[in-house]
Amino acid sequence: MNRSLALALFFLSFLVQLQAQDKGFGSLKGFVHSEKGEALPGATISLKKGAATTADEKGNFLLSSIPAGHHEIQVSAAGYATKNIKVNIREGEESSVDVSLDAEGFLNEVVVTAGRKVESIREVPSSVTILQAKQIREQAAINPNITSILGNTVPGLGTFTNKATNSGQTLRGRQVLVLIDGIPQSTPLMNGSRDLRTIDPAVIERVEVIKGATSIYGNGSGGGIINFITKKPEGSKPISGETRISMDGNIAHSSNTVGYRVSQTLHGAIKKFSYVVSGVYNETGALKDADGNVIAQADGLSETRLLNLFGKLGYRITDNQEITASINFFRSRQHADYINQAGKWNETPAIGVRGIDPGDPAGTPHSHNLYVNYRATKLPFNSSLEVMLYDHRFQSLNRYVEKSNSWYGPGQTYIQSEKRGIRANLNTPWKWKKISGDITYGFDLLKDMTNQVLTDGRVFVPDMNMLNMAPFAQMKVDIMNFVIKGGVRYENAGIKVKDFNTIAKGKNGEGSVFVKGGKLNYNSTMWNAGIRYSKFNFFNPFVSFSQAFGLNELGRILRSATENTLDQITTDAVITNNYEAGFSSQIGPVNIQAAYFVSTSKLGANLVEQNGMFVTQREPERIHGYEVQAEARITKGVRVGGSYSYVEGKTEKEDGTKVYMNGERIMPPKATGFIAYQPFSALNMQLSTVYTGSRNRFVVRPDTGKFGLSEAPVEEVIWFNFNAGYRINKSFNIGLGIENLFNQSYYPPRSQYRAADLEYVQGNGARFNLSLGYQF
Repeated sequence: MNRSLALALFFLSFLVQLQAQDKGFGSLKGFVHSEKGEALPGATISLKKGAATTADEKGNFLLSSIPAGHHEIQVSAAGYATKNIKVNIREGEESSVDVSLDAEGFLNEVVVTAGRKVESIREVPSSVTILQAKQIREQAAINPNITSILGNTVPGLGTFTNKATNSGQTLRGRQVLVLIDGIPQSTPLMNGSRDLRTIDPAVIERVEVIKGATSIYGNGSGGGIINFITKKPEGSKPISGETRISMDGNIAHSSNTVGYRVSQTLHGAIKKFSYVVSGVYNETGALKDADGNVIAQADGLSETRLLNLFGKLGYRITDNQEITASINFFRSRQHADYINQAGKWNETPAIGVRGIDPGDPAGTPHSHNLYVNYRATKLPFNSSLEVMLYDHRFQSLNRYVEKSNSWYGPGQTYIQSEKRGIRANLNTPWKWKKISGDITYGFDLLKDMTNQVLTDGRVFVPDMNMLNMAPFAQMKVDIMNFVIKGGVRYENAGIKVKDFNTIAKGKNGEGSVFVKGGKLNYNSTMWNAGIRYSKFNFFNPFVSFSQAFGLNELGRILRSATENTLDQITTDAVITNNYEAGFSSQIGPVNIQAAYFVSTSKLGANLVEQNGMFVTQREPERIHGYEVQAEARITKGVRVGGSYSYVEGKTEKEDGTKVYMNGERIMPPKATGFIAYQPFSALNMQLSTVYTGSRNRFVVRPDTGKFGLSEAPVEEVIWFNFNAGYRINKSFNIGLGIENLFNQSYYPPRSQYRAADLEYVQGNGARFNLSLGYQF
């Protein structure tokens, strides 16, 4: 690790010291901004016959070594119309230009995650969903839980489960890799299903969801990537910010349900320094369903206490170099006065009754990210460099159980994960005659230690120490309105496991198996390729193929081992192949996106119940589905939109029989819709809905006469939400959100398909969220 770090820093220093020595040429500097005067960082500036560059975070750019004479430059930025400008370059002189771009539509919206660099959606041959700050704030006014926000807005993602975990919230039927500013939050070696809920919406600037298998960020992205991009400093004043306080509770049955939330954000710039700091504290009251019953499901969100502390500090070394340091700390635990009382599946709901849980408060005791990021531009060949060093530490505490099928006696488990790594990538633009493009290349180095133990000291999953080195390269070619992209990534992972004993399932160590440790080695080459045709806004089609590498559920495989040596256990990686075709369309005020996909893996990691517990089935898998999303501006103050997504999947047994996957992986069809009304600039209102369809793929098991876990039929559900915001004046604003507007009694899809008496809970009844904000 230390040697790799030294080499990376040496390489960085070498590149920064290089300087172009072209003589007899001129240069061009400039400022790119919107029609409102706001800087447009990441804007692309290119000579019609020559080099290209991008604007820095202040919208400034510099093109050096331009032959003297008349030239035409093209300036483009995500979300803005491209502009061509003629300039005259004089030998030995630095010319300047001021470029104002007009706002345009959806197809030029910026995305960073897809290619590890700033690019517009029209350059990405895959399905992308972006949640901007405005959308996040509107949805957070209804329910500030990030899993609710994503479940209500992202096609292909499972709906909100009202739990602190995101079990069942797969993306296109597969696990998703969760990132914060590019730092992996997921624990694929032992999936704790708490990775989505490791940050509060108050510190998120935007969310980028890249769908389909992708190896661009490494292990665990079989279904895609969700990248939470945190807030950056705004404005040029030394200090400004926002204070927001809110309260929430059940509208029809308010007793013991009222909670509160306080957040404070400060940001500013002082000379070459910029900063943003934020703190959020949220205490939730008891959650109740539409009938007034307390929802006290284990690992739920009732009576939780959340703390999120965030800070980011930037320093501009020169006009071409910047360093950023950031830290994010998140904690959420359930301190409940109610315990769950089992209901009767398909008859009566599980409800909360007064009582004390004998275990420690479940949830996420801590999750923190710390990183230092260095960026340099205007390197030789107009290259840019980015290097990030990060440290992520995470712990999730599961609920206490009196009895388990997995171990003897009562117990409470927690997953621990420590990750340290380096991400380094260079981007070099190029141009040859009428063909242009760029190359992004670099490496990722990750050291990951994950285990799962019980609070009484017993080891459930032994230490899994992984060292993963992955070089990669991605190339883009722009030719005749076609954007062609392709890339390769080489995964080289080694996991060391010491000798261990599987956990006993009976008295005196009964059922424990000794397993001799060793090292597991994985070497795989992942490929991706895609093409998009971007000439016409009304039809912008793409096709793509991509692969992903995953060591999903390795810990689950180890803890249920029946062999005595590590190399006898089937621990092969999951290689996912994703085939996709789709299009984006912008016709006047109407935006449409649609895609069809097929996702396969020769050796999957499907979870199926056996004797009351999930075991991993290593079988071939095939998942397919489609998504459609549309939005239109009806009048100046009215917008409407909606989406529909469908996913289905099967595994293949040894005898060739194909069997449907259960609800843990495959969600029922989902549709969303909204109508937004802004009668005048200070007031906006929105009515939205979420619909989940039916799914009935299994029959009762003959040996028990009951449905297996996550195999029960699901009936359709629909609920409505409302949110409104009003700006009182320049400083004050108020917000109102109502979840389940019509106080409907319903069972979320997960409560239905689980077929478990303890988990047969209803969804939230009508809840309000009233907030007051002060900006300065």
